[in-house]
Amino acid sequence: MNLADAKYSQFALVQEMLETADVIENFDFSQTAETSEWIKKTGRVFLTGEGSSRIFPAKSFIYGVMKRGLPIAVGTEGSFQASEYDLSDWVVVGASNSGQTKEIVALLKKLGENGHRRRVGITANAGTKIIESTDKSYVLSCGKENAVAATKSVVEQALLTRSFICNMIDCGCPGNQKEAGKIARELMETEYDSELIAKLTAAPMLYFAGRNNGVAEELTLKTNEITRKKSDYLEGTYLLHGVEEVMNKGEVCILIDPFPSECQKIKELIEGRAELTVIAIAAEETIFPTLKYPALKGYEMFFQLMMGWNLLVQTGISLGIDLDHPARARKIGNEFVG
Repeated sequence: MNLADAKYSQFALVQEMLETADVIENFDFSQTAETSEWIKKTGRVFLTGEGSSRIFPAKSFIYGVMKRGLPIAVGTEGSFQASEYDLSDWVVVGASNSGQTKEIVALLKKLGENGHRRRVGITANAGTKIIESTDKSYVLSCGKENAVAATKSVVEQALLTRSFICNMIDCGCPGNQKEAGKIARELMETEYDSELIAKLTAAPMLYFAGRNNGVAEELTLKTNEITRKKSDYLEGTYLLHGVEEVMNKGEVCILIDPFPSECQKIKELIEGRAELTVIAIAAEETIFPTLKYPALKGYEMFFQLMMGWNLLVQTGISLGIDLDHPARARKIGNEFVG
């Protein structure tokens, strides 16, 4: 996708996706130093929010903490479920793009009424309810999104949560961000093979499989908003544990950085027996048609997400869809009133 082509440039969604490269290049990783100190002192951080404001920002952070073996307890749930937990000794980070999401505002208000004083808000809009309900807040620099599907805000939210790690250890992100922005722009502007896009366009169902780090799950949601197709997220090795019983020829499965040891079995069961088209997004070649990205410390998951966006946009364009205006989906899923 690129802004020189009228079929793309007419959509705010494409503009906002491409602006993500600038968000990466200009992000200030040091801004969360105070919150990072809270997390180090308590040794506990809980991330909450709804939809895209939680899926990738929270789960990519948890993956990063666990993979690096940091001595921090981490957790995430939607805000209504989180309200049933004892979070009194946790740093609670709530993300709401609008700043008005009912579930997260209600949780943060309840915590404050109970004396909690380590509530952190992340939002794209100043002067909103989430800021009023937190002890420390961060307003995104990415600017307003006009498309219903959240994109550049999701990436900046994830950079904020990643910066908690970067303020504790050398994670590689600050030193690589200029190169990451350049690569991100190139990956999003890549035009994919027309036969591949035709298969996605014709598919009645798209499956995404991969680690529980937010990438595949977020792309599953974006599939609904951008292509209006049904989709499903198959966490970890779920793909090999029975779902093939309900898969059908003509559907597509997109593997995000697949486990090499599972690829042959996927080829046998999903491509061979269920007769799905299987493709991979990965840093290295796989036994499937593979869309590759450069390995750059700290940014692999961001690249995977953006390549998935690009696939979905090209599919949506092929279908003749208005990418900015879904018929039913809303920018604010459930707005706080009162």
